[in-house]
Amino acid sequence: MRVAILHDHMSFIGGGERVVLTLARGLGADLYVTDLDPEIPRRAGFADVRVTELAKVPKTPLIRQTRQAKAFHHAEIPDHDAYVFSGNWAIAAAETHTPNLWYCHTPARVFYDLEKTFLADLGPAKRVAARTWIRRTRPKYEADVAAVQRIVVNSRNVADRVKRYLHRTADVVYPPVDVSRHRYSRVGDFWLSVNRLSHEKRIGLQVEAFRRLPGERLVVAGGPQVGVDSRTFLRSLNPPPNVKFLGEVDDAQLRELYATCRGLVATSQDEDFGLTPVEAMASGKAVVAVDEGGYRETVIPGRTGWLVPATAESIVAAIQEGTPDRVAGMRPACEERAKAFDAQRFVERMRDLVGRLDAGAEAAPAKY
Repeated sequence: MRVAILHDHMSFIGGGERVVLTLARGLGADLYVTDLDPEIPRRAGFADVRVTELAKVPKTPLIRQTRQAKAFHHAEIPDHDAYVFSGNWAIAAAETHTPNLWYCHTPARVFYDLEKTFLADLGPAKRVAARTWIRRTRPKYEADVAAVQRIVVNSRNVADRVKRYLHRTADVVYPPVDVSRHRYSRVGDFWLSVNRLSHEKRIGLQVEAFRRLPGERLVVAGGPQVGVDSRTFLRSLNPPPNVKFLGEVDDAQLRELYATCRGLVATSQDEDFGLTPVEAMASGKAVVAVDEGGYRETVIPGRTGWLVPATAESIVAAIQEGTPDRVAGMRPACEERAKAFDAQRFVERMRDLVGRLDAGAEAAPAKY
């Protein structure tokens, strides 16, 4: 069975990029993206995956998303038995590429629950332009969703959003972590944060917590979200000396950070799923995460880490509880928990769903 996977972009290494690279390798699929950095597959550990760039797109937010959708809408990718879409703009190809399946990381939240938050961060002129873009683009987006035959999501959290905002149901297939590639080295002297530099990751909350913990260290790994100037972003945080930003790191360096940290700190706002807690647990490390979203589906309070309110005070308290002896004692439970999300399970489940796609089927909700 020849499968094509269409993913929004490949300009940085994020959770979505790791998911589609894993799936492409597992299915022997061809991967099509916009804005390809040809070094990304190699740096992420997937040099063998075939990736084709459909178009270059601008970095300016909103213009970027519009151009991505346009590129997929006009894409011509024949001679495949099934099509898998990943992200929010690749689904613009759904009408002309069947049979199809959408692996939905989340509905475009700027149209729904994060619209007000997004607009509030903009100046008056940009706010007017953005509000106009949302009003014009949301109907097109929802029409593209209607052309999708089957929806698969990465968590129960996202399944609820799909039902609430798009009025569809979905299969839940948790995203993959290659557990065999992760290892435990030691309980280190620093806490780790792995995320893109963007407002919804709430890195400022982490910085404030460690500002109050001068005896602890935080290391932040991850490059800026497209359209975010990293220097401006970091200046706005005014990090103390015990918080270090590494920028984007390659796969080998990231695994070394997991292996040698004390634990992971994760604070994303209503995270869709969140691969980083599972990656940390696969490395035998406990997780301090906010009690929201997909973190509730992976972290087991008291056994593999802590789920806490999204306040600096709560994070400080959890870090203080996470003594070297305490987190070392959580190692067996963490490693066992990570096995539930192993990449092989993900590939097998997705292969089954893709194999059952019907070329003649109308777009219809799946069950979960």
